[in-house]
Amino acid sequence: MGDFDQTRDNVKAAVSNGISPPNFELPISDSPDSITANLLKLVAQTPNPRLKFIYQLLVQHIHAFIKETNLSTDEWMAAITFLTSVGQKCTSSRQEMVVLSGVLGVSALVDSLNNPVGWGATENCVQGPFYTEDAEELELGDSIASEGKGEYMYVEGRVLTTEGEPIPNAVIETWEADRNGTYDIQYADRTRPDCRGRLRTQGDGSFGYRAVVPPPYAIPGDGPVAQLLISQGRHNTRPNHLHMIVKAPGYRKLVTALYPEGCDYLSSDPVFGVKKSLVVKLEQVDDDEEARRRGFPRGGSFKLLKHDIVLLTEEQSRALKDGVINKSEEPHVHTNKD
Repeated sequence: MGDFDQTRDNVKAAVSNGISPPNFELPISDSPDSITANLLKLVAQTPNPRLKFIYQLLVQHIHAFIKETNLSTDEWMAAITFLTSVGQKCTSSRQEMVVLSGVLGVSALVDSLNNPVGWGATENCVQGPFYTEDAEELELGDSIASEGKGEYMYVEGRVLTTEGEPIPNAVIETWEADRNGTYDIQYADRTRPDCRGRLRTQGDGSFGYRAVVPPPYAIPGDGPVAQLLISQGRHNTRPNHLHMIVKAPGYRKLVTALYPEGCDYLSSDPVFGVKKSLVVKLEQVDDDEEARRRGFPRGGSFKLLKHDIVLLTEEQSRALKDGVINKSEEPHVHTNKD
């Protein structure tokens, strides 16, 4: 008994959650269908109506998938092992679960369903895992990138209402990968933010800042999600893009990204972030004097990205979600994206 007591003392015992057995009869399972039926009866006890609805559909679809595929025990164990490895790969600076959600199209689908667009407003886009809150404050024309981070690019436009009126003092947060396809937080020796910044629009809604042309880059290739893509014969390269978050009081927060046209990976983005309206042109400017006037230290040439941002009011956003706006009656706003 002494050895047993010592072993018991070293075990962290599970504790009851205090919930009693259901007050209705459940037949003991005698078939695959009865397992599904019993579970649906149990989750029907969920007090939160929304959670109950989600749980019920989740059970129905997962069980239907297992039955339709006739999932084997080995396949089920492989799935458990895969999901376990995804969790184990997560760190404070890397969210493998977010990457998995992205390559399965879940992140883009949830984002699209929760951010319907209308009235000529700029479309939302997945935020991605590289946003930080420590971006430095910039003035008009400042650079988000330190020298040598890539080919010069100047970004300019206006932030407007759906009626074409300027929105002054809107906050723009922007970030991108450098010429190596690497974000600043991916460098172990990072000491300050780079290739990211925060600025405000002028009185006429205009904004402008120096950046670099972002290159395509591969999402992490050393984890379980990378192996998933390989098993499906899919590449792991995201098209080049520039992230932006735009906020102003009374308007829906916009999380978006702009994708320069001509990239080979636009239509097969592994996380399905690209939308037609977010594909933009980069104008080639071969004017040394103009480059220096805009603040580029080495002068020479640069790329010019001109694109206006149109924000929905919070009221318009709610109306779109509720489906009460007739899209055929939406006005057209003339912007730099036309």
